[in-house]
Amino acid sequence: MTGPGGARGGSRWPALIAIGGVLGSILANVGSNLAGNLLSELAASVLGPVTTVLAAGGVVGYVVYEVRRRRAGREVGPEPTEVLTTPATGAPTLPYTAEFTGRAQHVDAVVGLLARKHAVAVLGRRAVGTSACAVQAANRCREDFPDGQYYLDLRRRGRPRTARQVLTALARILGTAPPTSGRPDALAVAADALRGQLDGRKILLVLDNVDRPDQVQPLLPPTARTCRLLLAGGPALVGLEGVVAHWIAEPGTSEAVELFATAGGAAPAARVRRADPRTDPAVRDIVDLCGRQPRTVRALGYRTAQHGWRHSDVLDALRRAVQTPPHQRLAVSPAARLVTERDIAYRVLPRAARRLYRLMSLAPAPVDRPTIAALAGRHAELVTMLLDRLAAAAFVVGAPGDRYEIRPLLAGSARLHLRDADPVRARVAAQARLTRHLARRAERHVANLAVLGSAGDREWSLPLDDDPYGWFDLHQELLLAVVRVPAGAKETLPRRVRRWWFRLAVALCGWLAYAERLDEWEQVCRTVLATPTADDRPEIAGWAHNELGVLRRRRHDPQGAAAALTLAVNERGRRGNAQARMNLGLALLDLGQLDDAVEHLEMSRRHRSGADRAGHALTDLGLGAAQLARGEPDTAHHHLVRAANTFRSVGDARGYAAALTNLVLVHAALGEHLDAAQAWRAALREYESVNDPTSRATALLNAGATLLNSTPGQARTAYELLTESRRLRDETRPTAGLARTLLYLGDACAALGDPAEARRHWADAATFAEEVADAQGLAAADARLDDDPESRVTDDAESRVT
Repeated sequence: MTGPGGARGGSRWPALIAIGGVLGSILANVGSNLAGNLLSELAASVLGPVTTVLAAGGVVGYVVYEVRRRRAGREVGPEPTEVLTTPATGAPTLPYTAEFTGRAQHVDAVVGLLARKHAVAVLGRRAVGTSACAVQAANRCREDFPDGQYYLDLRRRGRPRTARQVLTALARILGTAPPTSGRPDALAVAADALRGQLDGRKILLVLDNVDRPDQVQPLLPPTARTCRLLLAGGPALVGLEGVVAHWIAEPGTSEAVELFATAGGAAPAARVRRADPRTDPAVRDIVDLCGRQPRTVRALGYRTAQHGWRHSDVLDALRRAVQTPPHQRLAVSPAARLVTERDIAYRVLPRAARRLYRLMSLAPAPVDRPTIAALAGRHAELVTMLLDRLAAAAFVVGAPGDRYEIRPLLAGSARLHLRDADPVRARVAAQARLTRHLARRAERHVANLAVLGSAGDREWSLPLDDDPYGWFDLHQELLLAVVRVPAGAKETLPRRVRRWWFRLAVALCGWLAYAERLDEWEQVCRTVLATPTADDRPEIAGWAHNELGVLRRRRHDPQGAAAALTLAVNERGRRGNAQARMNLGLALLDLGQLDDAVEHLEMSRRHRSGADRAGHALTDLGLGAAQLARGEPDTAHHHLVRAANTFRSVGDARGYAAALTNLVLVHAALGEHLDAAQAWRAALREYESVNDPTSRATALLNAGATLLNSTPGQARTAYELLTESRRLRDETRPTAGLARTLLYLGDACAALGDPAEARRHWADAATFAEEVADAQGLAAADARLDDDPESRVTDDAESRVT
């Protein structure tokens, strides 16, 4: 006996065809011998082919019979745990519910509605238990309808009845004239005859499996005073005139566990002892993976008890089918196959809707219509129609931003259907379409993000699809989920998906860096490093190490940044290492290795393309900061002026402001105090339109330090600038910039005649400088605390490179 994780046995078709061929040969030989003995040679020549044809016909008939038998075997047969027990006579009387479990509150509510309303509808998605709830409620109030309780299934043999067929069946039950045709006037006449027959009589009519409103529309609104009409159907019946709707959803976890246990109790006892389903925590996970669909839960509970499957084995089989990445092969287990076969609500969907539902399970977060259209490879109008169908059947739900997602309760069931119905090739193709679509849109939006961020013009009035800020904010969950492939899947990511996946990761890192989401940025980079592509292609590993180096520099870890950027320079080669060399030079500048920093920055400028004007401006900015730190203000002035002019010409407000911030220190070092004041005022004007609080804090620090050193009479203005700089820095971790801000803030307090407040700021500056290993700042703070006036003008403020 196979367990819940076993696979289906081999096919018997070759044996059947061989047996059919042998039988055909025997019959043909016997027919030929009989013909030769009874007839003449001429007759034998005529009858021989006829006999052969008859024998072949017998083989074909046997094969057709076998095909029909196999089709019947694939059809879902009734479980011994069916909910409704119909009368053996086939009469239209009210059936009983067999082993009804749960729904007590819903049954009470329906019974209460029947006592007050003429027409009540029990609504819910297909196979959620509306029929059982309606029949149970009808049985509860049988005594209130002594003139009769009648039941009619409007989905006979799986096919929905028309309005004429419904009225004809009811007319046969109640003894009235059936409709003469399907025209509206004929249906109205037959419905009036039914109302006349029901008027004044206490009769309960239960119409089960109502799929469409037009099936019962002629009967509405009901006008009989004492007759009651109870409908059981799907969401399409919402809003019917004269009908009070009562909605039921899937049962809760505890009720579903009780269904599982009750169905298992009806199964023949197995030899293997198993835990009580009501106390086994694995059963709760099993019913949740089944979507808590009553029919599926009962069938799985019955089979589990019948075959003696352990609950843990069933849960493991279902989890493997759900959690294994779609591009990996996995044998379908009997438990998973049973779940997909018993999903009646899924089976009645159109073929295109079923496919869209399965493919949407590849999206781990809500997706918008264009993304769904790309995922399915279908036209947007068709996708809209199918989404409406799935939403009406409660398979998908809406999300903010005109997005859709599979209901969380049905996510596992959708993955099971995907693995059961779609081969690996189709799943990989859909995954590639999804990744390609997201990568292209992310690249377009991250480019717009750079343009808008550089221009300092954040257009919130843009449409959502044209607003990079809004687009990334809305789809961040989806983008991160696609890039963060499950554990073990990134090593086997198909080549068809890998290229677009990497491009999506690059674009996503651009947005994460802009949004200062450093932890997620690092996680994406490490995910890229774990892929086989990073081992095969050094330039991809170099990109990841370059990103990690920039990230560590932002975290004020220059030593770690230098180590990662050195790997990036060695892996990317000469052609693609200009950016990595520039970042390495900045990291070495933070470490105080000025000569090595200038060398790498010079090499970066030589390796850059002449068309990369923004890259050259960044390199000049770094060289200006390095030359300033080396005490070469004239050379630094040359590089910074060239960087500022280039940034301004390309429309990069952020880079232009950073160049002006460093020019403040250059002019102050050259004694050009008027030019320094003009530079810091221009930098502050630029930062008003740029969302970069850290760089703005640096510009305020440089402005305050310049005023204190050049114009002591403006100590009050310097104090206000430095206070604002400190406020912006208080939201971040301690840095050398914070220590310098406190240092000059103490100088401003001393100039304003408040020595106690000045010493408090200097003490805080010394503490933070020691914490971040800023030896020069620590020495300046200690000198001020020791009341050494000569040390107050020997320390610089802070250079800033974006």
